[in-house]
Amino acid sequence: MGGGSAVVRVLRDRTAGRCLAGVVVSGFGTSALWLTAGIWVKSLTGSNGLAALTVFAMWAPVLAGPALGALADRMDRKVLLVRGNLVTACLLVSLVLVDSGRTVWLLFAVLVLHGASGVVLDAAESALVAGTVPASLLADFNGLRMTANEGMKLVAPLAGAGLYVRFGGPAVALLAAATCALAALVFARLPVRGTPATADSPLPGSWRDELAAGLRRIRASAVLRPLVTAGAATMFLAGVNGAVTFAYVDEVLGRAPAYAGVLYAVQGAGSVAVGLLAGPLLRRLPERVFAAGGIAVFALGVGARTVSPDAVALAASAAIGLGLPCVLIAAMTAVQRETPDAVLGRTAATAGSLMTAPNAVALALGAGLVAVVDVRVLTAAAGVAGVLAAMVLAAGARRRPLTPGVRVRDRSRRA
Repeated sequence: MGGGSAVVRVLRDRTAGRCLAGVVVSGFGTSALWLTAGIWVKSLTGSNGLAALTVFAMWAPVLAGPALGALADRMDRKVLLVRGNLVTACLLVSLVLVDSGRTVWLLFAVLVLHGASGVVLDAAESALVAGTVPASLLADFNGLRMTANEGMKLVAPLAGAGLYVRFGGPAVALLAAATCALAALVFARLPVRGTPATADSPLPGSWRDELAAGLRRIRASAVLRPLVTAGAATMFLAGVNGAVTFAYVDEVLGRAPAYAGVLYAVQGAGSVAVGLLAGPLLRRLPERVFAAGGIAVFALGVGARTVSPDAVALAASAAIGLGLPCVLIAAMTAVQRETPDAVLGRTAATAGSLMTAPNAVALALGAGLVAVVDVRVLTAAAGVAGVLAAMVLAAGARRRPLTPGVRVRDRSRRA
């Protein structure tokens, strides 16, 4: 099957196509709010620190991924996608009340809840897709999902910033609420029905055991453990790279801070492109080989940030954008294929937490290191570490070859 025909098959699959539509719609509002929340807080309080905390507020719930993902294993996933988006829409509407520094706490509360909702809904969507979309199309779906997410990050922040300048923060909040409501409508039309995954598959007895089920599944799997570990290591290095971006633009390139926007745009374009290529490549390569190749490309891009020509800077950003998503796409595809349905929500959320939390830690660590260590040393070290991680992952793939596109057990399609 050619890559183009696979993409067409994904889009024609009623469940996969509508899930992608829901991701695009809700992602537009979320991406718009993500940028403007910091601008909004800065304008209301004058505090750079509080403005920076808006990003943390939306990221923080990722740390509770195993607990939040359990909801996707205890409830009907289609119902959860519909109701979760509707509840999020209602929460976002409440932001019209934020009009001064005294009410900015409401914005932070909603951002945290919005982030928690995102973790739950991502887990529910991943589990629902794994149970309904043919196994041979999972990699294509996850690649297209990455393309959709990255595409929204290129377009939506600009739209949100323009809306904020013209009408203020409440207008952006209402836009985000409207996209969540529309996503709920899209998910309501998914051609699936089902019961909670636990209805026919008993789970461990205690609540603590249930929450740890996803982590146990990853640790016990010779397929998932190295991919998730490599994803966590890569995202840590990505956090260091992100933390030094402005110092790189200033000290290495000698450019104004606004030039970072050009580099981010090129990086985003690279991520959009690799999302389209992921499915065809994963049909020809084991997940570990695909992920290792992506990590190596990412590492070379980061390492190239030790030199100053603009052409190298643009090529490095493109390489970072192309390479970084590969391990994430490979890991999530493997989670969907290898995990029993009864614990798929928790496993997907746990894998997401393990791979994204290091990014937040590295952003904070990198921000401190860049003040005392030359940016070239940091990018060179991150590049070398990335190449080593790619080599370790690829070496493991040679020892234990994997067959891409085959599930551990068959999951029948739901009517």
